[in-house]
Amino acid sequence: MSDFITLARVGDVSEGQGRTFRVGDREVALFLVDGTYYALDDACPHMGASLGASDVRGGMVVCNRHMWAFRLADGTSPDAPTLRATRYEVRVAGDEIQVRLP
Repeated sequence: MSDFITLARVGDVSEGQGRTFRVGDREVALFLVDGTYYALDDACPHMGASLGASDVRGGMVVCNRHMWAFRLADGTSPDAPTLRATRYEVRVAGDEIQVRLP
């Protein structure tokens, strides 16, 4: 199992927003909703648009390119149940926001 790595610091992502961070060769979208952090692969599984730059509504990120929604809690899409954004485990250690990448 992979170790957690620091992705950002508390305060780097505004409440109700997302932001993209580069970790090695991948981009991870980090979201803060109701005080909880969520992390998904930044590339929308539909057509690859940035999820971190997309809108957050009702516990979901809605891709700005084609309006496909993905639940932040598990990456599933209510629009297409077989389509899923890769979700990463998140923890906060002090002021560091850390993710576990495969």
